[in-house]
Amino acid sequence: MAGSAVALALLLAGVATVASARDDTADGKQPGAAPAAVRVPGPDSADAGFARDMAVHHQQAVEMSFIVRDRTQDEEVRRFAYDIANTQANQRGMLLGWLDLWELPKVAAGQEPMAWMTAHGGHGTHGDHGTVGTDGMDGMDGMDGMDGMGDAGGPDGAFTAHDGALMPGMATRTELDRLRKASGKQAEILFLQLMTDHHKGGVAMARGCAELCAVKAEKRLAQGMVEAQRSELDAMAKMLAARGAKPRS
Repeated sequence: MAGSAVALALLLAGVATVASARDDTADGKQPGAAPAAVRVPGPDSADAGFARDMAVHHQQAVEMSFIVRDRTQDEEVRRFAYDIANTQANQRGMLLGWLDLWELPKVAAGQEPMAWMTAHGGHGTHGDHGTVGTDGMDGMDGMDGMDGMGDAGGPDGAFTAHDGALMPGMATRTELDRLRKASGKQAEILFLQLMTDHHKGGVAMARGCAELCAVKAEKRLAQGMVEAQRSELDAMAKMLAARGAKPRS
């Protein structure tokens, strides 16, 4: 049931409008302006890298949201999960639509996830970081140091893909299996904890695009993700507290 619902949500998201990415590229040209070559992002650009990676990141958020809707009858959590699934499925459709519009591959062969952040001078998965809290993410300059997001740290402290978790914040296959087997309050708490980690990773990625991407429409989308997910982090902290729990980090 969850699988078919995820597929339906992603299919519907595919009709999201992507025309703004053509009309609002880095050169700032607007419809009706003098003819000029449209500046399409390259395959190794931050714009393309963010679109590919965030599409994958969002897909898991949609999956987790539909899983928990089948594992609890709590209306607050079910509504919250539905909102996340709906929002991120539509954003995913926009990101994939832009890649189609730019005629760029949705998978970059031989390229590691998040490579666009370090290749273009972003913070990437290295660098200093501040305290990550649910009431503000301003101190989160990088994505290392995100405790509670798995034990996959390399020798230099960088994130290492493991057990299906390709990027910081993503749940592992083991964690997703635990969520599928949980029910009631246990499922609610686990979902909120996993989604909190997921959002923290997503905020760091979106901030990277807001800093590094060239396409204005994509930069605006990324900044909107930062603001919305920070708000949802606050909401999840309160929902966890109401259930006698707290975020894992």
